[in-house]
Amino acid sequence: MNKKRVSHSTIWRILIGALPWVACGPEEPSEPAPTPEYTKAPTADYAVGRGRQEAPAVRFVDVTREAGLEFRHETGARGDKWMPETMGSGCAIFDYDGDGWLDVFLVNSEGWQGEQAPGKLYRNLGNGTFADATERAGLAFSVYGMGATIADYDADGDPDIYLTTLGPNLLLRNDAGRFVDVAREAGVAGEVWRDDAGNENPEWSTGAAWVDVDGDGWLDLLVTNYVRWSASTDIYTTLDGKGKSYATPQQYPGSTPRLYRNLGEGRFREITKEAGLLLPEGKSMGVAMTDFEDDGRIDLVVTNDTQPNFLLQNLGGGRFEERGLAAGIGYDETGRARAGMGVDIASVANDGVLSIAIGNFSREALALYRQAGGEVFVDGAGRARLMQATLRPLTFGLRFFDYDLDGYQDLILANGHIEPEINVVQKEIEYQQAPQLFWNAGDGRMVEVSEQTGGPFLKPLVARGLAVGDIEADGDLDVLLTTSGGPAYLLRNEGPTGRAVALDLTGKAPNRDAIGAKVTAQVGEQAQVFMVRTGSSYLSHSPTTLTVGLGTAEQIDRLEIRWPDGAVEALEQLAAGARYKIAQGEGIVEKRAW
Repeated sequence: MNKKRVSHSTIWRILIGALPWVACGPEEPSEPAPTPEYTKAPTADYAVGRGRQEAPAVRFVDVTREAGLEFRHETGARGDKWMPETMGSGCAIFDYDGDGWLDVFLVNSEGWQGEQAPGKLYRNLGNGTFADATERAGLAFSVYGMGATIADYDADGDPDIYLTTLGPNLLLRNDAGRFVDVAREAGVAGEVWRDDAGNENPEWSTGAAWVDVDGDGWLDLLVTNYVRWSASTDIYTTLDGKGKSYATPQQYPGSTPRLYRNLGEGRFREITKEAGLLLPEGKSMGVAMTDFEDDGRIDLVVTNDTQPNFLLQNLGGGRFEERGLAAGIGYDETGRARAGMGVDIASVANDGVLSIAIGNFSREALALYRQAGGEVFVDGAGRARLMQATLRPLTFGLRFFDYDLDGYQDLILANGHIEPEINVVQKEIEYQQAPQLFWNAGDGRMVEVSEQTGGPFLKPLVARGLAVGDIEADGDLDVLLTTSGGPAYLLRNEGPTGRAVALDLTGKAPNRDAIGAKVTAQVGEQAQVFMVRTGSSYLSHSPTTLTVGLGTAEQIDRLEIRWPDGAVEALEQLAAGARYKIAQGEGIVEKRAW
């Protein structure tokens, strides 16, 4: 096969330069870049509240083995060092059979010669253990899988899976607990591109999110795509001039995201171009949804690897405008695009202001873009004290979640490099890297508590996917991590934590999942704001259940729900220690204590 070759001197410069993911170019010295704002120390006037001095001593325990999750991710690696081997894979936490317990889906990748490596579906038995339900659920097949996103796209009352792959994507319709691939007939299997020899190759899909972009109630589908790679266009790169190393994305053309409009009756139509989303320069990894302008239309953030990130402003009627550069999230403050991986969005300070967290490459800091007004953002990672702790790790999955249930959104990172030999050329960087946990102090600081939290946060991994959910239905949030070429990890939250309320919303058909609903929980003087959403993290899906941490408070004083169709309802005095099912127009239809 024809392979393009990149010299070892070029790759050496890429890997040991001040910024490791720079485009290949002439080997001329460049002017030193100005120090970006996100690397500067926090200033005293940043605090928005008194804050708290010490994080609680919450512990997470690795219960993977005792829970029965026997899984190992395969990359297909056999020495060729093909780029997709570095990327996967993701995971999903959701209740596939409707029994009230969260199940686990782990994405896998088959071998390059068709060696079988099915993903795994584990059914929650309700006693802290899982049973392998892969075969009976119709999922015992192999693809080169990447990620998964979950929603009831056909409004029949059960959750369906969209599985992204290096190849045709799969729409796994849930038929009473057994999944059937209907992607081709539905029109969402993905698109192809042609290489210089005229060969057709499938787009390499990564993240995906179910979202009603046009307000008709049907859940549409946004799929992000990475680069135009195939076995026949693989580029030879080397660190030492002797052996092949994994290539970086700037050596490949980008690939546009794809938007599919749900027409109902199980059919979709691709509307990428007419929606204003034909963005061929994208090298996209993650997608997160929110409503930056609070106008009831869902906006999207898409991260790009070595290309400017996208902020897709929803103009209404299924049309978007890409505003990443204007919004300030496209580049860092030196004018360089970072290697955007996972992404999540939350109101960190409980002040109604949104922050976008984006995982980046080693020697790049985590981005924490804080809304400065409308759709304009400023990177506050340095002020939040995130910069030094996140410079060395390469962060893929990440998620905001209130692990101690004190009413503030904390942050967890899944870290791991792409190049097994990276330590040869960058002595301070390791291939395996420990996950990180940051506690929200409530005054603008995100305090790293990895070391005091327990063993799982001290164990170096090559982590990729990350999801959070209340696996044991005991009120607190547990963590699911995947690794590249290794096992998955289930980390149980053993507290101590504050009180909490869990919320499951059911909207009007066809959006029965209430995707896009905005929820405001008033607890004392604090107002916590949430959105029912899909997407976020990296290649992974967390449940749509909303967990509201109350600290020492005994109830949510007032709960306001703005449903996806714009209707607003309010409920009073939801007592702590229970999970509430709330249906649009009906109020609380079920309450279950834990």
